[in-house]
Amino acid sequence: MTITATRSGLVSVNEIQLWYEVHGSGKPLVLLHGGFGAVDMFGPNLAALAEKSQVVGLDLQSHGHSPAADKPMTFETMADDLTALIEQLGLAKVDLMGFSLGGGVALRTAIQHPDVVDRLILVSTPTRRSGWYPEMTAGMDQMGPAVAEPMMQSPMYASYREIAPNVDDWPRLVEQVTTLMHEDYDWTADAAKLQMPVLIVAGDADGLPPRHAVEFFELLGGGRRDASWDRSGMSKHRLAILPGVTHYDINVHPLLATSVRSFLDEH
Repeated sequence: MTITATRSGLVSVNEIQLWYEVHGSGKPLVLLHGGFGAVDMFGPNLAALAEKSQVVGLDLQSHGHSPAADKPMTFETMADDLTALIEQLGLAKVDLMGFSLGGGVALRTAIQHPDVVDRLILVSTPTRRSGWYPEMTAGMDQMGPAVAEPMMQSPMYASYREIAPNVDDWPRLVEQVTTLMHEDYDWTADAAKLQMPVLIVAGDADGLPPRHAVEFFELLGGGRRDASWDRSGMSKHRLAILPGVTHYDINVHPLLATSVRSFLDEH
């Protein structure tokens, strides 16, 4: 099922422009895509989530419809930019969901601006760079501006070419993302202090091992005891390990929308 955005456009925040599009109605759910992607990276899950939520899809700095920005790309500044966009759109407090690179932005937003996040959904998102499998970090280390040309044969570039304001800005996007991918980080201590309900989602064949997702869940206070017959021992946080799902299809897998919807529908 596909749906048409009811509202979309560019918003100026912190000296850059970000593209947003709104689907459905209800409580706002902001979606943040992965690296080199755009809102459409969630495929049919966008429409599935919009059945009960006002889904606000954002194209991150220099991605998709958002014009290439002339500033370094960091998780911290993108979190500030997202918060400014939420405020400009008058959304107040939102549910926030991020995948991979977008998950890093979502996590930093919850850490830096907790007042704007009601519920947080982190998909394939480690608390630290070393949380990825070693082969994942090795692949990130090998990427640099020079991969812009070979990546023009990829589906990610094909999508970018269809929607970017200026397709010649592709090398700038690649340079910004690959530079960010080289940065080391460890947000474990900050993540442990999150107060809003958090859903951690990972595939059982993801780019991060299931044990890291469990570690993150336990860090928040989840999974430490039997919930008891009346659920009194259950924390407000949730963990979903999706079977037969990888880092490369979790964003479009129907189990993702099912898990997220269950979390958002909780009282």
